Amino acid sequence: MQKRKLLNLLVPILSILLAFVIGMIIILCLGANPLEAIGYLIKGAFGSRTNLANTVVRAMPLIFCGLCTCFAYRCGVFNLGGEGQFLCGAMAAITVSLLIGKSGWWVTVLAILAGTVAGGVWGLLPGILKTWRGLNEMITTIMFNYVATLFMGYLYTTALREGSVPQTAPVPEATEIGRIFPSLRITWGIVIALVLGVAMWYFLFNTSKGFQLRAVGFNPTASRFNGLSVKRYMLAAFIVSGAVAGLGGACDILGTQFRLISGYGSGYGFDGVAIALIGQLHPVATMIVAYFFAVLRVGSTTMQVGTGVPTSVIDIIQALVIIFAVAGTALVHLPAVKKFFANIFGKKEAA
Repeated sequence: MQKRKLLNLLVPILSILLAFVIGMIIILCLGANPLEAIGYLIKGAFGSRTNLANTVVRAMPLIFCGLCTCFAYRCGVFNLGGEGQFLCGAMAAITVSLLIGKSGWWVTVLAILAGTVAGGVWGLLPGILKTWRGLNEMITTIMFNYVATLFMGYLYTTALREGSVPQTAPVPEATEIGRIFPSLRITWGIVIALVLGVAMWYFLFNTSKGFQLRAVGFNPTASRFNGLSVKRYMLAAFIVSGAVAGLGGACDILGTQFRLISGYGSGYGFDGVAIALIGQLHPVATMIVAYFFAVLRVGSTTMQVGTGVPTSVIDIIQALVIIFAVAGTALVHLPAVKKFFANIFGKKEAA
């Protein structure tokens, strides 16, 4: 068990280090100083209170989408629909806040609940197709992403459009999620994300239901023979993971973005998949990786201004981290690699 935990920890760390080494070589080939570029990257993410707040704000939706993937994959459900579920949560939240048209904390709570339910329902639909009809959830969830994106386009171009610009009216100020610090953009949404991540960790690894859910994901056949309702657990995983993404969409639209526009939420779902895989499907590690991704994205702009290195280099580093993490995870499960590490740990224990 200790060997497995150590390998799960080493794979993402080594993946990040190797990706940064290659990234620094690319920066050097572009004629810039790699150490100076990394310095500007860190300065852009942590150089001031405002930069630090922007990094936290950027991390929030990534945390929600990462946790969405983490919960589903733990049950053996390959939910690629985090983006669509995130958008459904945002659409439901802003629709409720605009249609009610009244102020008060209860409207904010109602909008958040509406977003959570909408995300859960959007996750339920491919779940039904998976458990009742046997359809591949990777295909159906991606299809539902497109449906959600198109429906969002209908809202900001027609139903909830404001003025000549294709965008919705902003969320009423009285129904926005409040800021933790008045001078910074950090909202209570990040607190909800962190509490949710810790709660998910506790449920998955410290409760009997969480153990059963992970058992279904590890071996559905054995779980079925042991009396567990595999279909019920899978359906629950779809609903909960969708609700998590929907909650993220509601918190983001009510606390950060305030209105729907073209391109909103694009890429969050697949970023969540990458983040969860790099984090080895562990909720706490997933939150840390999400913050790391936010650091790269916020800091890359300052790096480009300071050194002339394009932000696409950071995209390359992110892609390399994903490739190395996935490849490393697959590699450590090969018999020859397992034997190699077993010999190493065996020698240490003998010594």
